[in-house]
Amino acid sequence: MAGASSDYQRGNMDIAEQTATFHLVMGMTKWGSLVIAAGVLFFTLLFCTHTGFLGSAISAIVMVVLGVLVLRDKPADAH
Repeated sequence: MAGASSDYQRGNMDIAEQTATFHLVMGMTKWGSLVIAAGVLFFTLLFCTHTGFLGSAISAIVMVVLGVLVLRDKPADAH
């Protein structure tokens, strides 16, 4: 029993929009997680320890700088 014919041909679709959306969502997740982690660190140190505002801010800034260095996009390998 044969199925109904259609215009769909596997592997011929343009997936540029899906790829762009995927990269956007992954980027927002990556950078959003860094911002949330820095905020949690800042407020935890501020309210739960005796580091004060300046010590908490410096720790959060160091975390953001290290996070940016680790999470930034690496250049693609040439094949």
